[in-house]
Amino acid sequence: MASHEDDELKPSNTPGYKVTAAKGIEEYAQLDAEDESLARWKASLGIVPGGSTAPASGPKVTVLTLELGSATLPAGKAIVFELSNPAKIAELKKTPITIKEGVEYNVRITFKVNHSIISGVRYIQIVKRAGVKVDKLEQMLGSYGPNTAETPFYIKNFDPEESPSGMLARSGSYSVRSRVIDDDGEVYADWEWSFKLAKEW
Repeated sequence: MASHEDDELKPSNTPGYKVTAAKGIEEYAQLDAEDESLARWKASLGIVPGGSTAPASGPKVTVLTLELGSATLPAGKAIVFELSNPAKIAELKKTPITIKEGVEYNVRITFKVNHSIISGVRYIQIVKRAGVKVDKLEQMLGSYGPNTAETPFYIKNFDPEESPSGMLARSGSYSVRSRVIDDDGEVYADWEWSFKLAKEW
């Protein structure tokens, strides 16, 4: 039985949007071949008729890093989560990162598409404080074809956010659950981390 938190981490439904059956790369290449604008879109994803396709084994998506960026970060400081390292993921939950209060920041995710075409893949983040949900972020990654030697990974920058401020916001720490999931409910990454707000980074 799914927990309440799992329900919160499900992608939002768009009214009128129906998830269609997944297609292989060759099927996409042949689809509406006479449509010029569709042909340009498919070419941007690396889909060409008769093109080579990677074997469809393992996860479609591998999430490599999650980064918090801000113009206010001190020179040389970076906040990057290495998500391909299980030991580092385990540390994230136990060791809160520090985020400066009242500043604009954005989340950046780096990922690799191993095979197939992805669409409807989203990053969802639930922020809780003392067990109570205080924020939810949901961002669509977009549509991508498999990575190649020329493009070994993709980077997606999300819309800027502003960190809370004030003495109340600075007291205690926040727990975060992050997930990368598609419209079919397939989960590609799921991890927990925590942060605290402070006057300085």
